[in-house]
Amino acid sequence: MNYTDKINDILTPASSQRYLAVDLFAGCGGLSLGFEAQGFATHGFEMDSDSCATYNQNLKGECTQVVLTDETELPSCDVLIGGVPCQPFSVGGKQKGLQDSRDGFPIFINAVKKLNPKIWLFENVRGLLYRNKWYFDEIIQALQNLGYIVEYKLLNAVNFGVPQNRERLIVVGHQGKFKFPHVLERRITAGEALGELAFLAPPESKFLTDSMDKYVAKYEKASACKNPRDLHLSKPARTLTCRNLAGATGDMHRIKLPDGRRRRLLIEEAARLQSFPDWFKFSGTQISCFNQIGNAVSPLFAFHLAGSVREYLESDYRLLSKEIGQNQAIIQLSLPL
Repeated sequence: MNYTDKINDILTPASSQRYLAVDLFAGCGGLSLGFEAQGFATHGFEMDSDSCATYNQNLKGECTQVVLTDETELPSCDVLIGGVPCQPFSVGGKQKGLQDSRDGFPIFINAVKKLNPKIWLFENVRGLLYRNKWYFDEIIQALQNLGYIVEYKLLNAVNFGVPQNRERLIVVGHQGKFKFPHVLERRITAGEALGELAFLAPPESKFLTDSMDKYVAKYEKASACKNPRDLHLSKPARTLTCRNLAGATGDMHRIKLPDGRRRRLLIEEAARLQSFPDWFKFSGTQISCFNQIGNAVSPLFAFHLAGSVREYLESDYRLLSKEIGQNQAIIQLSLPL
């Protein structure tokens, strides 16, 4: 089975859904899609209207459009998941951390406190472990104080069938024994993911002009690129971001055609590299669709994470609160909870 057939098949929402996963900052539903494919019911919460529309037209679960606050009503659930906004901590951004209004961690922590899920999981960029490590330590302490064993790992989606190098911090809170998913032996290349699409030039293609080619060459020289930042079909793609998909920058993802012309990625191609099935359709303008894809959790990566969560829920092993070392005193974060 080739890559496209595999994701079209595996990432179909399961017919039976045993557990409910509430997805905060759900985006277009990449994380929820992986969980639905593993037999979870989902309910997403997201502020962006296009992302909500995408979620609602593709997933079984419902996405509520709302700007999340501590007062937002959330349903009781077995699992709390989320892609807490990563821009404040991304190594590709300014890493303003607490000074960035997009920081959603106080909301996520309060949701854990309010809902007391059996297990929770959030995904974020690796930048949270660097300049803002002190804040990450406070987040971990606050979640431990709520009675959870907290474990985290840096995982690369490329090791779980996604044709893209996408390193992400995965943090899990549980009360028993949780096992992170096993790394797969084989990596999928961009060429395997795109197939014949990589050699075509559909009418909607946007080609680089001569002036853009000169700008890109200057950009790559200034940033000391050893290889052109074209999409190399023989290996996994670079990390997809909103900036290199939707932005007119020298860092953009682009395909070099056999005739020498270079064009930008199409929405369908970006979606495949992010492991969205071909049947998954996006709502909104082209820029909005690219932003949804760039911000998403890779669904195939989410599928493997959801499998580990499901195995945990199906096991009977749980620790007593005193064994976890629960501390009832909630510490004060630098942003009030």
